[in-house]
Amino acid sequence: MGTTNLLVSCNAADIPMGVTSLNSRYTEEQPAISGNGRFLALISNRSRYQQLLVYDLENQTFIPTPGLNRGSVIAESPSLSYTGRYICYLTSDQGRPVVALYDRASQQSQILTPTFRGWVRNPSISPDGRYVVFESSTRGQWDIEVLDRGPTIELDIPNGTTVSIKN
Repeated sequence: MGTTNLLVSCNAADIPMGVTSLNSRYTEEQPAISGNGRFLALISNRSRYQQLLVYDLENQTFIPTPGLNRGSVIAESPSLSYTGRYICYLTSDQGRPVVALYDRASQQSQILTPTFRGWVRNPSISPDGRYVVFESSTRGQWDIEVLDRGPTIELDIPNGTTVSIKN
């Protein structure tokens, strides 16, 4: 993969305006890059509401993520696994922030902290997609929580990579 020129200049007139352009005249923030450096997740309001977008740096285009953005529900703080298969992010459920996970292979989102007491923020997913860490206020202060999605999940590993199994 060659070098990708993402910054055009400081002149607002030089910002690309196409649907497939990374930067737009709208707010683009909270970038997160996949472990292999191919995919970039970001929060954008280019469609007049806040949404989580995934950009393929190799092909220089946004990729479809059906089922990820739901109408007026806010998504923020994205984190990507190694190949970008799993996207961990913060969203809201009945007015409270929750940690959610989107699987690009199954095109499904799931809330990982549906019954979690307290507030959550700053989720991050491990490169293989098994572990999710986040901050929680369960004890009245910000603490670190580690969520193990379990040994039976399909790991996000590059094709041809061997995985050692511990008994």
